[in-house]
Amino acid sequence: MKLLLDTAAFLNAALEPDRLSSHARGLLLDAGNERYLSTISALEIAIKHALGKIELRERPERFVPTHRERLGAKALRLDEESALHLARLPALHRDPFDRTLICQAIVHGLVLLTPDEQISRYPVRTVW
Repeated sequence: MKLLLDTAAFLNAALEPDRLSSHARGLLLDAGNERYLSTISALEIAIKHALGKIELRERPERFVPTHRERLGAKALRLDEESALHLARLPALHRDPFDRTLICQAIVHGLVLLTPDEQISRYPVRTVW
């Protein structure tokens, strides 16, 4: 399975693994699964850290790649097709970071690992 971790799933895995569901934990530990972390999640973490909304043990520029690599996740850059897919997405969810992750998952055929139940209202496969 090709998994795209949303920001909450990544932060839970890195900081509070007990907050992961047992299913999510199993998917992350399964060596047969490919794991991806979007640069959009890195952007969200950097912005929210700068605003004091996320506390990290280290600066985001060290935290994100260190924990992404520890989870065996590849960096997924935002491509033009995913960015433009935003125009076709219904306005069911207001968070621009989540909406962009949804588009990346749709365009790249990824399963979005997320605890956010609102995301399942979109035509994207989700697991938690």
